[in-house]
Amino acid sequence: MKPRFFLPALTMLLALPACQPEPSAPAGGDTQPSEETSAPVREWTKGGMVAAADPRAVQAGLDVLEEGGTAVDAAIAVHTVLGLVEPQSSGIGGGAFMVYYDFEDDRLTVFDGRETAPMAADENLFIEDGEVLDYVTAWQSGRSAGVPGMIALYKTAHEAEGKADWAKLFQSAISLAEEGFEVSPRLAGLLANERLRGAMQLDDHETSAAYFYPDGEPLQVGFVRDNPDYAATLRAVAEEGPDAFYTGDNAKAIVAALSADPLPGAMTVEDLAGYKVKTRPALCGEHKAVRICSAPPPSSGGITQNMIYGLYNRMLPVGGDLAEEDVLLAWVEAQRLAYADRDYYVGDADFVQVPSEDLINPDYLDARAGQGGAMDATPQPGDPGEVLGRGPMLGIWGRDMTDEKAGTTHISIVDPYGNAVSMTATVESAFGDSRMVNGYLLNNQLTDFSRQPRINGKLVANAPAAGKRPRSSMSPTIVFDKAGDLLMVTGSPGGNSIVAYVSKTIIGVLEWNLTAQDAINLPNVIARGKSVGVEVDVPKGQEWADVLSAMGYPVEERSGENSGLHVIVVRDKGLEGGADPRREGVAKAILPQD
Repeated sequence: MKPRFFLPALTMLLALPACQPEPSAPAGGDTQPSEETSAPVREWTKGGMVAAADPRAVQAGLDVLEEGGTAVDAAIAVHTVLGLVEPQSSGIGGGAFMVYYDFEDDRLTVFDGRETAPMAADENLFIEDGEVLDYVTAWQSGRSAGVPGMIALYKTAHEAEGKADWAKLFQSAISLAEEGFEVSPRLAGLLANERLRGAMQLDDHETSAAYFYPDGEPLQVGFVRDNPDYAATLRAVAEEGPDAFYTGDNAKAIVAALSADPLPGAMTVEDLAGYKVKTRPALCGEHKAVRICSAPPPSSGGITQNMIYGLYNRMLPVGGDLAEEDVLLAWVEAQRLAYADRDYYVGDADFVQVPSEDLINPDYLDARAGQGGAMDATPQPGDPGEVLGRGPMLGIWGRDMTDEKAGTTHISIVDPYGNAVSMTATVESAFGDSRMVNGYLLNNQLTDFSRQPRINGKLVANAPAAGKRPRSSMSPTIVFDKAGDLLMVTGSPGGNSIVAYVSKTIIGVLEWNLTAQDAINLPNVIARGKSVGVEVDVPKGQEWADVLSAMGYPVEERSGENSGLHVIVVRDKGLEGGADPRREGVAKAILPQD
């Protein structure tokens, strides 16, 4: 008999029919009460929870919730602390996607704070003397930074959905920056990593070298590091709003830092002053048992999470017990097909046509599920236009295999009002582009564009352009049950592997009946392109690698995976949280408020 895979899980898996379209669930949909009937009174009684990458940041968010703030308010407090204690992953010099669920209005909003290319940029941003710059050269250049979107996102989201006093949201981070914070093992380890230190220029720039490498040595675990410049920057934003960041001395300092060698960038103070957050509708997929909602392009979340979940269910064998091989095969094949489509079609939809709705259309998923190729071959993109009768779409673009890096963090929050935030924030690679301004690091987000803008003479959908936002793997996701009620908040850092990491938690919770923590703890499996990466230094990892290798997949055994999943699941008895043991996060709850 074949080995069984999570026996309790299969009971749940077999109880969920394959995904089929159904009328829109209330959250983010168009359902409205009729004039003759009143909408039922909805009441939230499950309290709140914050899950993020550092206990100090989580506590800052809980403090805001306990004082009556919303999930948006808490997210600002959490992230400003993360920018101080986890500068390798995110900060106010970067950007984010925030998916927000309003419980009272039963409404979803996406706040797109993705960085933008300067207006002087064009498709040849990373071309020098006719050659494509290698990644490290591009990463550490002044050209790699986009206009930061984080502070503008804070303000736009707070004006729309906040309750707490704006200035108070920065107080925890200001106090920690002034008094000093203890350096964590992860921060110290990255600073001491000789390979990373050799690639980045963090200790070559005078300001960042003095901060991270005092006396030429990396910060040690437990060292108390203050950051008065960061405190002053946040205090100015708290008092004056985003103008304190996007105009005046701070804007000039950003431009000066990026204008320095090597390979100076072309960002101007006008680029900074002109930055705008995009408020977008969430991209949601309707499935038989759930509704999965995430950010639309330039984020990959809404497309890939719905494709993987929908394809997974379509690729499972029908009838009988399912074995470990069955569920692993379906999950890997679903990833391979979704990644192939993502790599080909997804870019900034304000600049290029992205068939978002077509890629998650049930009819396309029905057809796409039968298009898996040989296990040792590179998966090819599908053609939703041809399948849905809209005309062929393949051949429009060159295919982009940009390898996004993992300098990112994720925050999941449910507040005592029933609102939820799923926010993934980033400076792109570890420590961004190594250039430090007024206490924070600038991003290298523009390396998420395809550095090679044309492939076989055809423009890549994700090629650089003035004012354009680079494609992102970030997948901040909120899931609703069949009744339209909040079920799950999930997301992760991890570069292009984010897509796989997040899908693991969605399938683990919804299909394998796992707890949030158990789903996070599963081995990471990343099936993008020809090979399949399998995390082998965790329980079941080597077993899964062996199973997939025996099936015929070219398996890349991996260790030291960089996921940072933070998950909240709504259960009958309350909120269940999970934090990724691969990083330093926690998930903590507060009791329901009277």
